[in-house]
Amino acid sequence: MSAAELLEPHRAELTGHCYRMLGSAVDADDAVQETMLRAWKGLERFEGRAEVRTWLYRIATNVCIDHLRSRERRRLPTLESPVGSVHDELVEAPRSHWLEPIPDAHVVPQLAEPERQAELRQSLRLAFVAALQHLPPRQRAALLLKDVLGFSSAEIAETLELSPAAVNSALQRARKAVAAGASGAGAQSTRPLSLTQAELVERYVDAFHRYDVEALVALLREDGSLCMPPFTLWLQGREAVHDWMLGRGIGCRGSRLVPVAACGSAAFAQYRRDETGGYAGWSLIVLELGDQEITSITHFLDVETLFPIFGLALTLTD
Repeated sequence: MSAAELLEPHRAELTGHCYRMLGSAVDADDAVQETMLRAWKGLERFEGRAEVRTWLYRIATNVCIDHLRSRERRRLPTLESPVGSVHDELVEAPRSHWLEPIPDAHVVPQLAEPERQAELRQSLRLAFVAALQHLPPRQRAALLLKDVLGFSSAEIAETLELSPAAVNSALQRARKAVAAGASGAGAQSTRPLSLTQAELVERYVDAFHRYDVEALVALLREDGSLCMPPFTLWLQGREAVHDWMLGRGIGCRGSRLVPVAACGSAAFAQYRRDETGGYAGWSLIVLELGDQEITSITHFLDVETLFPIFGLALTLTD
């Protein structure tokens, strides 16, 4: 079996692991490339002492930990700063400061069992990945290796060069912190969207296309949020979102939404009307859903970076 045949089947899941560790689609791709290079160079010394999958995740995890030593953690505005108002100044942070969405197709193996695909999509949710970024790197890795990938405590201890007792302690702290960090973000489960949630998404698209702001904010949970990385500002509540969309956000009137599969959630590429009469890429929208309401709306505005990753054109004709 060639090196490519041995290593490539693991690329999608490895990309998902690196994304959860790093919070960036771009950084995850770079980490997987480094993992594959290290694996290819070490293949002769591997000699089958462990499963290929275990060996690759060991390499990938340590590539990510090395990466995190020199980088700040990625964030979402809702977990970084106090809630703002529609009158606040728009302050922009660098692209490398923010969590990024990732296409489901890049990280969910198509040959995996449907139940496993659903579990992997659930672990891509923005609320979960954002909460992970607040953990120290080894805690983050321990949680992902155990709860997402099913590694044993002994395998994790070997990967992270910790004792099994230290691994179990790290897991306890990580689970508690992530549960607290992801709380209130909605209860979207590993199951496909319910009929109610699917109808909710359809109503959102219809309201957005008509720019019926009253109908749109009625779909939002009373304490639901709106944020727009790379801006630090985020808003909470129906009234604030309503005032934003009819005020400083009025340029979104007339936009078109194109469905995409991102972060295991309902998501859309947003194209705004431009001066030529066509549409220009404006944001990649990710919705977090509760049972009956939208709990958060995130507009990722760095379309020059994100749209190519999703295979999206930067412009549309009418």
